[in-house]
Amino acid sequence: MSTILYARVSTSEQTIEHQQSHAEKELGIQFDTVISDDGVSGVAVKLKDRPQGKRLFDILRAGDTLVVRWVDRLGRNYSDVTDSIRELIQRGVVVKTVINRLEFDGSATDPMQKAVRDALIGFMAALAQAQAEATKEAQKAGIEYAKNNGVFKGRKPSFTREQLDVVISMLASGESIQCISNKMGISRAAIYRIRENPARAATALDSWKL
Repeated sequence: MSTILYARVSTSEQTIEHQQSHAEKELGIQFDTVISDDGVSGVAVKLKDRPQGKRLFDILRAGDTLVVRWVDRLGRNYSDVTDSIRELIQRGVVVKTVINRLEFDGSATDPMQKAVRDALIGFMAALAQAQAEATKEAQKAGIEYAKNNGVFKGRKPSFTREQLDVVISMLASGESIQCISNKMGISRAAIYRIRENPARAATALDSWKL
């Protein structure tokens, strides 16, 4: 049985090393294999269509554990994420996330347990797609504003785009502002601003080209 980390690195501030060290620290495990797709869109490219995503489906076997930072590393398309996770757990693979420490497997036999598991998979997949769409809209709004009014950068964000994605995910899961601040090393004031207007936070990163 193997424990495999899958990472999707889509921006310059994201690194496979960061995702690996964060996962090992949070879960207290060592990985047998680390697989990464670099510069691949989680919206436009399905997991099975990515070079290393395809390899992932080839090597995973019953009893293996697949770890991802969050479900958005598998994809930001609802159908793709739900189909991928369900296929893997039907194979006997356990899927774990570092953020929120969610665990999906096919061991449930009770219909209610299955329903709860499947509902959670669907909710997390929908959240990943919603975040991608919100970020895209924020980018469009920021570009339009800059064209019409000139560029006004405002305060430089104290967080990276990767950190913004993580904070939004943690907020959605109900974690407290203080807990997120402690884990991410970001001020509570910045997290409050993200919670109040995540689209504005994304636009600020675009304005500073971060």
